[in-house]
Amino acid sequence: MRIIPAIDIIEGKCVRLSKGDYNTKKIYNENPLEVAKSFEDHGIEYLHLVDLDGAKSKHIVNYRILEQIASRTRLKVDFGGGLKSDEDLKIAFESGANQITGGSIAVKDADTFQSWLEKYGSEKIILGADAKHRKIAVSGWLEASDEEIIPFIQNYEQKGAKYVICTDISKDGMLEGPSFDLYEEILSETQNISLIASGGISKFDELPKLEELGCEGVIIGKAIYENRISLKQLESYILNH
Repeated sequence: MRIIPAIDIIEGKCVRLSKGDYNTKKIYNENPLEVAKSFEDHGIEYLHLVDLDGAKSKHIVNYRILEQIASRTRLKVDFGGGLKSDEDLKIAFESGANQITGGSIAVKDADTFQSWLEKYGSEKIILGADAKHRKIAVSGWLEASDEEIIPFIQNYEQKGAKYVICTDISKDGMLEGPSFDLYEEILSETQNISLIASGGISKFDELPKLEELGCEGVIIGKAIYENRISLKQLESYILNH
């Protein structure tokens, strides 16, 4: 199971929110590149970079930070937040993204998201399935939709999607543990999905459980910044796998 730390960006700074609420913003570092380098120094190979300004303004904003991290570390970055147009995608890939995550767009403009899957392939395009009470949420989680999460993922699986990041918003940033039941259900209801768990990771012991369920990756945010999980622990987990 891949270990994927998260860096969320607002105004160029590394922040975390609770349950996606912008009013709960806490700045952890003024310099995201520094944070990314510390991950790399501990043997981490992947990074989940979220442009929260982009998610709010519905177009890519913090691509310079993506460019800095991609050019000055060897981390494979998946980038998301506000990617709505072919131009946004072009900028993200040109700035060094290894993969991009589309969430709101997959709900609101399925044709465009489908065209990205066809153009770039399922290795490059990740489906962001963020759910609140099992309904898909969009626009930086500021809106709920009527889409049920399991049929939503199954529908895109049939259209060729492979990677899915699933965040249970009620858990995100709360350090109360992830949605084991939801992930187990998604994995039992799909056949070829590589599921990346996200939201609520609070302690190291949860990682083997997610691996046992069959998650392909796990995104860890606040637990790292609040020192609930140390980079040393992650380093030894990676070395032993």
